[in-house]
Amino acid sequence: MSTDVHALLGRARGAARRLARLSAEARAAALEAVALAIEARAAEILAANAEDVAAAEGLSGALVDRLRLDAGRVAAMVRAVREVKGQPDPLAARREVGVGRSGIRVTRRRVPLGVVAIVYEARPNVTAECAALTLKSGNAVVLRGGKEARRSNAAIGAAVQAGLRSAGVPEDAVVLMADSTREDVAALLGAVGMVDLVIPRGGHGLMRMVDELAKVPVIRHGQGICHVYVDAAADPKMAAEIAFNAKVQRPGVCNAMETLLVHRSRLQDVLPVLGPRLVEAGVELRADEAARTTLAAAGVEAAAATLEDWDTEFLDLVLAVRTVDDLDAALDHIDAHGTHHTASIVTADEGTAERFLGAVDASCVLWNASTRFNDGGELGLGAEMGISTSKMHAYGPMGALELTAEKLVVYGQGQTRA
Repeated sequence: MSTDVHALLGRARGAARRLARLSAEARAAALEAVALAIEARAAEILAANAEDVAAAEGLSGALVDRLRLDAGRVAAMVRAVREVKGQPDPLAARREVGVGRSGIRVTRRRVPLGVVAIVYEARPNVTAECAALTLKSGNAVVLRGGKEARRSNAAIGAAVQAGLRSAGVPEDAVVLMADSTREDVAALLGAVGMVDLVIPRGGHGLMRMVDELAKVPVIRHGQGICHVYVDAAADPKMAAEIAFNAKVQRPGVCNAMETLLVHRSRLQDVLPVLGPRLVEAGVELRADEAARTTLAAAGVEAAAATLEDWDTEFLDLVLAVRTVDDLDAALDHIDAHGTHHTASIVTADEGTAERFLGAVDASCVLWNASTRFNDGGELGLGAEMGISTSKMHAYGPMGALELTAEKLVVYGQGQTRA
């Protein structure tokens, strides 16, 4: 481990010890100070982001959209910080376990994990949201953003640290690994005793690195090959609206739909309405033969889907469309090609919906709603560290509660063990 990384982790570890002792009121005051600092420095943040966007050569339009900030998105960052502030204190949770044979009373109490490291790409709002969630839960955080958002992350990080200073909280509670290398990421993954959890959010290359080098606990935020299944009992208008939103509203994010599964009996009801809207919005369609024929009859051209398309997270205005004969075929496809992220069913049949919701192994399954709702803010968490696709203690969006563990707290009256 390099001297710089070791020193950075040492500072974060020291800050984590102090944070764990702060009251809920002190942590809430610090979160408000962070929100005020981001508001005060909004112009600086937007100027830094404009430089990042101008330098974003070679990125797709959808990825540039993930990178870009505007006044509304900065305001959304501030709102997320305040929503996290307003949530119940995760460290206040107490749980009665029972009474032991000796008469001791056994309880469980929530505690911070310690030092959490997150490796992420493109989206600078993650910097503020992760800082808010770790502060709320009494953890220190080490942030390693992508080089494409280097200036934006630095500006947001400086605002966060200014807020912490003004609240009398150690600014090393939130530290950025600026201009770090892959070797530095490898050092994070191997920092046993200094890092308590790493959350990687990225593509195949990062995940391969994690698999090869991780010695500390890891919760993966993996690929989002998300599905919408239009059932035989679906309302065609509802199905078209949900599918359009799931693909087009923000295609460069992990909870955007990548594959649309349509029951054969619904091809003629859904695709002639949905296909032209998608193409008009700039979506490239890749479909199987039955779906291509239906689309062609509606004047919409679609490329022939390949086996690779079913396993691709496009993160762009590209959509794979497949025809299925029944619910079991849809479940089989999701089981074979999904990434445990998000899947939605559109149907009026409650029994079919419940079968789907129970059978699909994904961090979030939805009935008659867009995949875009698998998001910490939309689900009431205020923000998220990421969407866990690892079935560890967290599965789905990770909020402040998922950044804590339970310790046993025992109350006795002088008992000794025989």
